[in-house]
Amino acid sequence: MNDWDTVTILKKRPVKASAAKTEQAVNAARRQGLAVDTQQKWGGGQNKHTVTTKNTAKLDRETEELKHDSISKDVGKYIMQGRQAKGWSQKDLATRISEKPQIINDYEAGRGIPNQAVLGKIERAIGLKLRGKDMGQPLPPPGTKK
Repeated sequence: MNDWDTVTILKKRPVKASAAKTEQAVNAARRQGLAVDTQQKWGGGQNKHTVTTKNTAKLDRETEELKHDSISKDVGKYIMQGRQAKGWSQKDLATRISEKPQIINDYEAGRGIPNQAVLGKIERAIGLKLRGKDMGQPLPPPGTKK
């Protein structure tokens, strides 16, 4: 018989980080008298990925110090005139510029928050300038400069 046949080798594996976090591992550490540090992480166990800041809360309240910008009534009137001149409904215009019909409704009513990209798409679709000092004038054809 060989000496190696009678030898028993015991290896104690280190505890994995994921295993040390289980309830069983925590209870076993407590029974052995080891120090156990438990902390609840911020937002732990919740499906939150965004953080609200003080400024967003202030904007929601719309106090005198911070207010949302809104489209002027003149811009809404020009959007409505240009849309009606083409014979389109709000939904038709929204479909042509790849936006929701609610956005067109808000812009025409003067409630919308100005977005320069959306205003540019509306300008090109209805053919009227909605920004600048020559507001309401026909949009020059592409490729022409002043």
